[in-house]
Amino acid sequence: MRFLIVTGQSGAGKSQAASILEDLGYYCVDNLPPELIEQFTEICLATTGRFEKVALVSDVRAGQSFDGLLDSLNTLDAKGCQYSIVFVEADAEVIMRRYKETRRSHPLSRDGTPLRDAVQKEKQMLSRIRERADYIIDTTSLSTARLRSEIIRLFEGDSPQRAMVVQVVSFGFKYGLPMDADLVFDVRFLPNPYYIADLRAKTGLMPEVRDFVFSYQQTKDYFARLEELLSFSLPLYFDEGKTQLVIAVGCTGGRHRSVAVAREIGAYIAKRGYPTVVNHRDIDRG
Repeated sequence: MRFLIVTGQSGAGKSQAASILEDLGYYCVDNLPPELIEQFTEICLATTGRFEKVALVSDVRAGQSFDGLLDSLNTLDAKGCQYSIVFVEADAEVIMRRYKETRRSHPLSRDGTPLRDAVQKEKQMLSRIRERADYIIDTTSLSTARLRSEIIRLFEGDSPQRAMVVQVVSFGFKYGLPMDADLVFDVRFLPNPYYIADLRAKTGLMPEVRDFVFSYQQTKDYFARLEELLSFSLPLYFDEGKTQLVIAVGCTGGRHRSVAVAREIGAYIAKRGYPTVVNHRDIDRG
């Protein structure tokens, strides 16, 4: 089990980091009281295989000092539990600006303490935790997309592209466009198996239909250009922060050409390391 404890300054982006980790498959618990960390860890370890990746966010929102978190970490150390501390921070001026923009109150300023003093006080309270951190992420100049890229770089290792799922869906134009499509490819110009008597009742899932569609040079040339486009654009979608990309491939009825091409696109994308799901929306229509 990979176990992360996310902590750091209020307003620095801990909850945002937790949301990104959740997209990466982590089971996330936000604002867990330090006293419950030990018990929660034991529950996760007892349910073997159910929680492979866990991230806990712990901070001063509970109105307590960080002594409880330090005590819990010492207990985990004594029991031999493996964990990593992710410390999220930002410059004081940036944190103050974020609080003013959102009109939220800092956890340590609810008793009337000025915001600047609350930010400095919390920074001092966190100093011992920061010293023990395995990863320090400074969000001062990070956009959401760049924060996501940094977290993926740190915790997804050699397979960062696995953080973006690509869904390829075939469809028929006469039934309407998929509303959630990011990219739409129209393959109605390709030779149509519908006009071949032996192929009309079959679908693009069958080898003879696929072979018919891809037997034409125009199909091969078109698919080669699709590969170039996808190899160029997929990393850019990933860098932009996409967690799910929907590619729609359409022909007239959604049973022959679009199905065959969508399958080939899905296979190509999967070979590049992206989790890929292929669906055929209209294959049973008509």
